[in-house]
Amino acid sequence: MNERLPLTKYHQIYLVLREQLQEGRFADGLPAEMLLAAQFGVGRVTVRRALEQLVEEGLISRVAGRGTFPTPPPTHAPAAAAKGQIRPTRLAGLMENIVSASLSNSVKVLDWRVVEASGQVAEQLQLPVGSKARKAVRRRSSREGPLSYITIWVPEALARGITRQDLASKPILQLLEEAGVELGRARQTISARQADAVVARELDVAIGTALLQVRRLVYDSQDRPVQWLEGLYRPDRYEYQMEVSSIGSVDARIAVKAAREA
Repeated sequence: MNERLPLTKYHQIYLVLREQLQEGRFADGLPAEMLLAAQFGVGRVTVRRALEQLVEEGLISRVAGRGTFPTPPPTHAPAAAAKGQIRPTRLAGLMENIVSASLSNSVKVLDWRVVEASGQVAEQLQLPVGSKARKAVRRRSSREGPLSYITIWVPEALARGITRQDLASKPILQLLEEAGVELGRARQTISARQADAVVARELDVAIGTALLQVRRLVYDSQDRPVQWLEGLYRPDRYEYQMEVSSIGSVDARIAVKAAREA
């Protein structure tokens, strides 16, 4: 597989780095130009041009002798809808579909460890910054090949009995239910993101390939966050289907697509 970026290379690098900055990936600073050049398979001049564009947009600042750092985002008051003015749709059917779709493909556990919750993870799981959380990274594959690269965080107290072997054989939602968690609602967003070097390697695509991005926050029946998920999916092998009725009910489903003919 060729992981070099298509033209324009600097703009592709800029897009990937911008998405990673928005996700809080560089809290301690961006890698040096030389490391970024090696990661993307380009020259330092190309990397420097991408970084200059990020500086122009106010996303990063470069400090002589110290490095390159993200610019802190402006603070905003939380939206009123986030406090529940819009009644959440019942998602039991979607949860069941997620689990059944997960059981139909194979899993490789890439990471399973205790981490300190910081930034977005602490905010989503409503944990104090620096408290313990469990992080799992898994790659799912269908018969056609790699399908998804999924990162999950759960409060450490809920995951103490879950092993790496469990993660390879069962969906995390099923494991949480078996541990006594009564699942409630979920909030999910779907967008797009370009593959960085790590994700591109795991999903067998070129760096910069457009992927379907799913972010899902799952609550228990007491409305406490129990799982924060960020999933990246190959759009040629995965699709999200939704049917909305005239009376407001939602039937949402996910589906694994067969490989297209060459």
